Amino acid sequence: MARIARGEEVVDSAMQVIANAVTVEQLRQAQAVVLPLRFAMSLEQTAEVTGLSVGWVSKQRNRFIQGKAVGDGSVAARGGRRRQNFTLQEETAVLKPFLEQSREGGILVIGQIKHDLEEALGRPMSLSSVYTLLHRHNWRKLAPDKRHDSDGQWITTP
Repeated sequence: MARIARGEEVVDSAMQVIANAVTVEQLRQAQAVVLPLRFAMSLEQTAEVTGLSVGWVSKQRNRFIQGKAVGDGSVAARGGRRRQNFTLQEETAVLKPFLEQSREGGILVIGQIKHDLEEALGRPMSLSSVYTLLHRHNWRKLAPDKRHDSDGQWITTP
């Protein structure tokens, strides 16, 4: 025998979301709450109607019941930097001395930047992470090297 669907206390707000939904995600999340409670549909039937998987319908129901509706800022969008070493502000702070040096016409060597980043982080960083960080801050390589090593020269782009 199936369990009784929970969330009766949020059905009215889910109905309002259905009436005022701006995105498909908002509509589907509200339907995941309303259909099992108002129309006695199983999660499988709700998944078929909404075009989502059973697991995703369950997850959306639980999020709505917890007050984490899609589009209200309480649910983080996919993407982003989940495994970041530094925040963007911390990266900017570490790169600031190098930015000032490059504005004065100085040549920056990737090995020096990598050393300072590792010192700030407290552990070794891969060279590819340093290059990715520099690209993220719109730095570009001034001239290609004849050989591939960690002594590339970098400048910032305006």
